[in-house]
Amino acid sequence: MSLLPARRRSARWRPVGALLAAVVLGCAGPATAVSPSPFGPTPPHHPYAGPDGTATMHGDSGSSDTTPLPGPGVGTLSSSRTALASACPTVLVGADGYPVALCTPIFGQVPTVHLLDPDTGSSLTSLKLTKGSLLGGVYAYIDHQDRLVVADGSRSLLRVGHHRDSSGDWNLTVDRSLSLASVIPEGDAVTGLAPDWDGRVWFATGAGRVGTADDTTGTVNALTLPAGERVANSISTAPQGTAVTTTHATYLLTSDGGTPKVLWRKAYDRGSARKPGLLSWGSGSTPTFFGPGSGTEYIAVVDNADDTAHLNVYRTADGSDVCSVPVLTAAAGPGSENSPVGAGRSVFVAGTYGYPYPAVPDGAGPSVPATADFAGGLTRVDVRPDGAGCSLVWDTALRSAAVPKLSTADGLLHTVVRDPLIPGTRGTSLLDPFRYVQIDPADGRVTRSSQVGVGSLYDTLQMAGTIAPDGAYLQGTVTGVLRITAR
Repeated sequence: MSLLPARRRSARWRPVGALLAAVVLGCAGPATAVSPSPFGPTPPHHPYAGPDGTATMHGDSGSSDTTPLPGPGVGTLSSSRTALASACPTVLVGADGYPVALCTPIFGQVPTVHLLDPDTGSSLTSLKLTKGSLLGGVYAYIDHQDRLVVADGSRSLLRVGHHRDSSGDWNLTVDRSLSLASVIPEGDAVTGLAPDWDGRVWFATGAGRVGTADDTTGTVNALTLPAGERVANSISTAPQGTAVTTTHATYLLTSDGGTPKVLWRKAYDRGSARKPGLLSWGSGSTPTFFGPGSGTEYIAVVDNADDTAHLNVYRTADGSDVCSVPVLTAAAGPGSENSPVGAGRSVFVAGTYGYPYPAVPDGAGPSVPATADFAGGLTRVDVRPDGAGCSLVWDTALRSAAVPKLSTADGLLHTVVRDPLIPGTRGTSLLDPFRYVQIDPADGRVTRSSQVGVGSLYDTLQMAGTIAPDGAYLQGTVTGVLRITAR
C-alpha cells in the first residue's frame, strides 16, 4: 500500500496524454511540436511488476528499453548531480513516484539501495546489501507493490520496501527474503532476474544456472545449462516464456509447475575472444522481446562475430531465424554490450566497442585487441512487414555512452553521448565531455542536446537511463545519479 498522499500520487502518474509536450529541435533552435511515436506496440504490462517504462533497468520485463512517458520537454535543459560516491546502474521508479537506485560504492563495493527525492534527486535514505559478484547488485526490478526485488551476495532473493515512520522519516527495509542457496552453490551468484506471469521470480547465475523462486511458498527450482556457458547479462520475460542469452546461445524457457525447462536454444557467433568494450566473451545483450502484434513475437540479440557484429532476430514461438543483419558498420566498431531497443517492427542497436570500462567481471578473460578507441555507433533495423527478413534503415557513428531509451510518448530516443576531448578523434580521456541528447528515431539525427558535465565524474558507463513521471531523465553515472530536466 502506498503511503504517498493521493493528490501527489495522481499528479505524478497523470495520464500520458496530459503529459505530452512539444520538444525543442536543435541545440538552440525554437520549440517544435512532436507527435507521439509511431513505434509499437511494446510488451504487455506485467501484473507482477511496477509501471511500464520504469519497473526495470530496460523499462519492462521484456527488456524493450521503451517507456510510455515523455522525457524533458520544452524549455531550457538543465542537469543536477546527486553525488553518492557510487556507480548507480539501476534507477527505477514505482507507482508512488519515488525513484529507487541500486548502486555500488567506489570504496568497499557493497551494493546499496537509495530512495531518492522525486523532486530533487537527493538520497532520502539508504540500505546496504550483502556484497557479491561485480554483476550481483546490478540487475533488479520494482514489483507491483513498489518493492525492489534483488538478489544479494548471500544468495538470497530480497524484496526491499520503503516506508515512512511515525515521525515522517523514510526507511528502507527487507520486507521479504528467500534463500536460493539450495540451488546456487557458494562461489556462484545471481546475474539477472525477472518476474513471470505466474508470480514467480526467474533468475540466472553467472555460472549458467537458471531457476524460479516463489517467495510466497518458499519453493526454489533450477536447471544447469551446458558446461562452459555463462550468463553475463540480465534475463527477460514475456507471456511465452523466459529468454536467457548465455556466452554461447539464446534460450527460451518455460516452467512446469515451477520447474524450468528449455523450449529452444539458438547458438550465435560468439567470435574468437572478448572484445574491448564488452564485459564477456559473447553477446552483450539482455535479450529483447518486441513485435508488431503482441509486442513479443520476436527476440533480438547482438552477436560477437569477429569482424562485424550482427543483430540476430528469432521468432519467439520456435526460435527460428528471422534475420541476421550487420550493424554498427558506420562506426566500424564490431561490438555491443547493450540490450537492443525494440518496439513494433523496429530495433535500435548502440555500440560499445572500445568503451573504457574500469573493471570487468571475474572470468571475463582478456580482450582482443587489448585496447581500442571507443567507436560507438547507433543502428536501426526493421523487420519486414511480412516477417520474412529485416532491412537496415539507418546507421550512424553516434557515440552513445548509455543504453538509449525510446519514448513512445514524445517519439524520441533519449541517451547520453561521450564526446572526444579533441573533436574529430575517437580516443577517450578523463576530461571527456558528456551530453544528454534526443534523437529522431526516423533518421537517427540528434535533434536537441545539452552538456551535462565534463570529466570522469559524469561517466555514464553504458548504463541505462530512466524517464520519471515528471519528465526528468534519471541517468546513473560512476559517482551517482544525474537528473536532467527542462524548464
